[in-house]
Amino acid sequence: MTSGSGAYYIEFRSRFAWDYGHTYLVHGRVGEAPTKASVAGLSPVGDDATAWVIGHYVPVPAETGWTDGDLEDKYITARYRVLMSKEQHDRVMAYVRDLQSRSHTWSAELYNCNAFVADVAKFMGLKVPASTLIYPKVFVNNMRMINTGHPDAAENLIKENVKEMSNPTRDGRAMINSGVRTVRVDGTPSSEPPAQSPTVTIGSVRVSNRAATPPAPAAPSQ
Repeated sequence: MTSGSGAYYIEFRSRFAWDYGHTYLVHGRVGEAPTKASVAGLSPVGDDATAWVIGHYVPVPAETGWTDGDLEDKYITARYRVLMSKEQHDRVMAYVRDLQSRSHTWSAELYNCNAFVADVAKFMGLKVPASTLIYPKVFVNNMRMINTGHPDAAENLIKENVKEMSNPTRDGRAMINSGVRTVRVDGTPSSEPPAQSPTVTIGSVRVSNRAATPPAPAAPSQ
């Protein structure tokens, strides 16, 4: 779903990976294909799963740009696009660049990819989900709902997250266990596997209804 108006956009996205997925944003001019430079997000540095796993216990070094799979539609599980003028876009991106320069660590609990995206959304004047300790797909879908005339969606955040835990297409592990190999953009199973999967990592998911801690200074790989 798209909201706002203008020739430029900020699009919040989630995509699937081996475990619970990754949240990030893509920006640019409507009608122009995004590039790696159009992506911003927070994830552990590199493709090694070790740093991602350690990040569930202590903060690890982070990177704030493109990760493998971010620009491939077949991996997207949710999206929310906000249209705006060039001036608004440039102002938001100035904030994003500043946030990137200050975001040096990733922590699954203290400051993760959802939290990074939430900071951008709040700068834009958007409402954000009450917790960042949820599946990226649930986070983006909930943010879209509460900003497009469905304020009651905020009350269903945890219920939707628990529901996602049993979804056979919630992540790579679940898809393999259920015999599904990939999902369409709308989140439904596809009968044909992707030619190549994105780099992925492993980890656990926690459910919480408490607000996230503000930035401590982020996955697919996540």
